[in-house]
Amino acid sequence: MPRVSKRVVRLGVIGTVAGAFSGLFGIGGGTVMVPLLILWLAYEEREATGTSLAAIVIIAAFGALLNGVFGNVDLSKGLLIGIPAVFGVVAGTELQQRLPVRVLNGLFALLLVVSAALLVF
Repeated sequence: MPRVSKRVVRLGVIGTVAGAFSGLFGIGGGTVMVPLLILWLAYEEREATGTSLAAIVIIAAFGALLNGVFGNVDLSKGLLIGIPAVFGVVAGTELQQRLPVRVLNGLFALLLVVSAALLVF
């Protein structure tokens, strides 16, 4: 049996957790994969974000398909959200390239803390 590296196993665990969170809560990329890639595999913020966005394409497609089977997808509203999001991701990526990594990490941590506080209170 071929030996699988610890890093590949961790990537698989991150993907499994992100997929589970995506199916449960509709989240997974930014809130699960990015922190785990940074903290567990020492990815730099920008690389973690790009890797997460690449993985989320697959997760989102399967998640939408499965939710569609259960009648939980409003395709027209999804398009109304998704199409403008393309412009947002272009602007966000451009801004990301200009900000120092330390600032990105701080903003991301702040976003997670504020989101958690709003959900709890």
